Amino acid sequence: MLNNFTLGIEEEYMVMDPQTRELRSHEQKIVEQAHRVLRDKVKAEFHQAVVEVGTQICANIDEACEDVSMLRRTIAGIAGELGYSIGASGTHPFSKWQLQHITDNPRYFEIVNEMQDAARSNLIFGLHVHVGMENREMALHIANSVRYFLPHVFALSTNSPFWEGRNTGFKSYRTKVFDKFPRTGIPDYFASIEEYDRYIQLLVKTNCIDNPKKVWWDLRVHPYFNTVEFRICDVPLTVMETCTLAALFQAVCAKIYKLRMQNLNFIIYNRALVNENKWRASRYGIDGNLIDFGKEQEVNARALIHELLDFVDDVVDELGSRHYIKRTLDILNNGTGADQQLKVYEDTQDLVSVTDFVINRFLKDC
Repeated sequence: MLNNFTLGIEEEYMVMDPQTRELRSHEQKIVEQAHRVLRDKVKAEFHQAVVEVGTQICANIDEACEDVSMLRRTIAGIAGELGYSIGASGTHPFSKWQLQHITDNPRYFEIVNEMQDAARSNLIFGLHVHVGMENREMALHIANSVRYFLPHVFALSTNSPFWEGRNTGFKSYRTKVFDKFPRTGIPDYFASIEEYDRYIQLLVKTNCIDNPKKVWWDLRVHPYFNTVEFRICDVPLTVMETCTLAALFQAVCAKIYKLRMQNLNFIIYNRALVNENKWRASRYGIDGNLIDFGKEQEVNARALIHELLDFVDDVVDELGSRHYIKRTLDILNNGTGADQQLKVYEDTQDLVSVTDFVINRFLKDC
């Protein structure tokens, strides 16, 4: 019997002017109104043109997706009443970070004071997926192993090809923006939870960080909850894509857990090797080659994603997630959010049309 792999999903949304489609400060009006119905499921973010939402702790993927759908509908409705548009993309196609306001919060001013333009320019929008664990020891074991699969799922999430009015050539430029921050990217391997905790304590002791949440890796054992938190993905265009990615993260955790219960382990790969695949995924999405480290050769990314689906196949029915896992094939067939944004731009040569497309996809499947 599999562990109860609960889910929590967080998404970050763009707030835009309906006329210009530029990012626009909502002066926390959306958050203030949403608090009345959503309570702590919505909060302000670093930039005033961002709204962050988070689900409750969900027993399964169906419950999580119902919550995400409700959150998108609620935020879009409140924003519309206040005269704003909402969309989900890892970066805005053309708005400039230099024109955006920072949320009035001492914590954010402290980050700006320390990181300067690295923080001010961090105008990006991500997806975070928490998968519940029985204890932190198991969370670390699973985190060590699932690092290998981060680029595979990340490639499916790519949804930020444009930055400040330019086609960057990347399927996910969001990750390039975030790379300027310290303590980001693929985490190292840790031999024990005690070693991990000593590392965090050393950072605090030496004033590198003042709390463990300032470790912003693509994957982390959460400092306060018994969860593995996946942070590598761009926020997807649609709820269905979000649910598919969350289901994949849950399934790969369950598979590693199942192997552990059978006294089997997945091979642990070096951080530097996994980083090679992450770079390829950010550049090419699902249309490039990733490295199969077992075979020591390049393999089409789509083929490796099919191998991932085969790898988790024996746990998805027990998780109740097969109907979402299957939607991975839709992403492979129809393209990622980045592919779809690029297609609109190819057809129109107009980034306003791309932004309209992002806005119009926000409530699809809700």
